[in-house]
Amino acid sequence: MHVRKAVLAASARATVMALAALLFISGRPVFASGQGTPALTTSARQAVTQAPAQPPAGPVRRVTVDEAVSLALEANLGIQADRLGPQIQDYSVSQARAAWAPNLFVGFNRNSNSSPPESFLSGDAPTITSSAFSNITGVQQQLPWGGGSYDLRWSGSRTETTSFTSFNPLLRSRLDVQFTQPLLRNFPIDGARRQVWQAENLREISDLQLRQSIVTTTRAVRNTYWDLVGAIANLQVAQQSLDLARQSLRDTRTRVEVGTAAPIDIVEAEAEVARNEESVIVNEALIQSAEDRLRALIMNPAQPDFWQTRLEPAQAAELQPQVVDVEGVVQVALDSRTDILQAKKGMENTRIDERFFANQRMPNVDLNLTYGLVGLGGTQLEFGGGFPPPIIGQSQRSFGDVLRDVFGNEYASWALGVTIAYPIGTSSAEAGLAAARLRRTQDETTLRNLELQVATSVRDVARAMSTNLKRVEATQKARELAERRLEAEQKRFSVGLSTSFIIFQVQRDLAIARTNEQRAIIDYNKSLVDLEAVQQAPLGGP
Repeated sequence: MHVRKAVLAASARATVMALAALLFISGRPVFASGQGTPALTTSARQAVTQAPAQPPAGPVRRVTVDEAVSLALEANLGIQADRLGPQIQDYSVSQARAAWAPNLFVGFNRNSNSSPPESFLSGDAPTITSSAFSNITGVQQQLPWGGGSYDLRWSGSRTETTSFTSFNPLLRSRLDVQFTQPLLRNFPIDGARRQVWQAENLREISDLQLRQSIVTTTRAVRNTYWDLVGAIANLQVAQQSLDLARQSLRDTRTRVEVGTAAPIDIVEAEAEVARNEESVIVNEALIQSAEDRLRALIMNPAQPDFWQTRLEPAQAAELQPQVVDVEGVVQVALDSRTDILQAKKGMENTRIDERFFANQRMPNVDLNLTYGLVGLGGTQLEFGGGFPPPIIGQSQRSFGDVLRDVFGNEYASWALGVTIAYPIGTSSAEAGLAAARLRRTQDETTLRNLELQVATSVRDVARAMSTNLKRVEATQKARELAERRLEAEQKRFSVGLSTSFIIFQVQRDLAIARTNEQRAIIDYNKSLVDLEAVQQAPLGGP
């Protein structure tokens, strides 16, 4: 009788375990091998592109990783803000160049004067009166080369007086040109050119900052995308483990009903179900968190369905091993990293300061050239003999005659001179030069330190990529061994050589092995993203 019961128990146990093994084995692994390279299977690809268990609350948008990057570059608020930086610096350059803009000036003046006679030439009038109207028009400009400047002005006036004069009223017009050219100080560089060159460097730094922001955002989008893919795959593993635990619970209840298992086994099976239910809940929350992070990166929060839109990755993480020339990658980073280029542009501004202050220490030697033309007109009086001479006639010279005198170069005057100035004692330029030289030394040291940090970070990322590739190979083997161990343990259980506790433990180990393999592949893909980004900009963010 006991022998018969033992045989029936062994037979029932074998049937149940065979059914459990069939159900478990029918659940295909998350990762499969193709040509020696782990890759996602078809069922895993479908699971990756499916939403979590709960029904979607809004429209579903399927995106690939490249589409996600494109959306981020268009809608990301950080990128939109950083795009304004170069535009702001354009205005700074224009503001600095305004020092070279011509300055047009116009002036008008009306005056009247009364005074007692001071000379016998004033005649016998008790009061000498005169009135005049004058105007001046001209243009001034500091030239963008050589530090020179010019002043061109044209003036005209009409004067009436009761005093003795040859023209009454008198029309006068002048054309004057003055040119100043520094020969030492301010010749190779002056304050205006210093500001313009430094503003142009800051404009290029702003471009580099925008490029760095784009690289950082692209990296964050790609890594968050793979985090979402990994979270969905983790949910698949957790759901498979939950389904298997529920099937084990049903089988345990059947065995208890037929008397082949103790009732306490039901408690153990129920505990396993509860543990797997928790894992499913946690992984669903992780999916939602990853989805929110990706949504914030690639979507515009101003759109009405921002929080309701569900994002589904249309791409699965695949293993694509790459051979990396570490030294070549380091050299690329040293040549093109945005932080290094920004540091070099900052050094250029320091060198501009050093050059400017060195020039300011030189004597101020200016070449001055002045050229003037004048014309007179109005009512010209003709005087006879005697004193005071009587007016015997008059002639008219029009304003046109005055202009012909001016532009016909009839009455010209010029002057050429050199002025020299040099400060006595210590000048501010010497202090500025000393400070600029110290900043240059500081900048060079900072750049060498930055290059060392860049080389170290690139090597770390390359090492992490190699490590993650080895992790994929190791976790793949661990998953295969875990599958074989579960199969063997199920056979042992069918003949009474194992327990449900061990079966549950082996199932957990298999779930962990599958999760580790999937995480290793995700980490490898993220390390590829990091390797591409670290060559262009410092790593930051996710």
